[in-house]
Amino acid sequence: MQHIRICCTCTAFVEYATLVRRLVECPETGGAEIGETQLVRLLAAADPRPDALTAFRIARRWFIAGRRIEMRELAAELDVNRATLFRWVGSRDALLAEIVWSLAKPTWETSVAGTAGHGGVRVAAVLGRFATLVDGADYFRDFLRREPERAMRVVMTRAGTVQGRMVDAVETLLKDEGIVSQLPSHDLAYVIVRIVESFLYADIITGEQPDTAKVEQAIGALLVH
Repeated sequence: MQHIRICCTCTAFVEYATLVRRLVECPETGGAEIGETQLVRLLAAADPRPDALTAFRIARRWFIAGRRIEMRELAAELDVNRATLFRWVGSRDALLAEIVWSLAKPTWETSVAGTAGHGGVRVAAVLGRFATLVDGADYFRDFLRREPERAMRVVMTRAGTVQGRMVDAVETLLKDEGIVSQLPSHDLAYVIVRIVESFLYADIITGEQPDTAKVEQAIGALLVH
């Protein structure tokens, strides 16, 4: 059995820690379904010692506040050395990608849940709403202005994990809405994500002003016949 590397994905660690706390605190299980190990006790504690989850929470709070995340400063805040921090959360880009996705995912879920309709019209509306919400997030715009090259690398390339997760989310929506295309669903989802990126990050890519209203129009033109 392979050991899980905590530093490889903060999102999985957050979800695991949440599950542990629920099981430990659940009166129906009394914590009996999981072993009372030292790790379990630390994760379930009200004020656990610094770890990957703590690092992620602090960095996420800084990001939302518009603060540039520096690994040296984060390590100092946690009172650990940079090598330890790297083992916990990986590189700076990896940490930023996890933070961005932790904010993008609920925004996506809100867009999906709050959009009526069906088929291609609904898919276009969901993407349009999502792009508008992301564009309106001050912390995200601050990130794009503060570190444009890094932001593009984190959200638009394979160096980050954001784009791949967005493609998977859009592919799921396409299947749920019964969209049939000559392109495989994954390829179509990729094209749609690239359309969103083109309008959402237009100021960085082409120097033009972002126009998220065109996201719904463009995707509608692709899917609605």
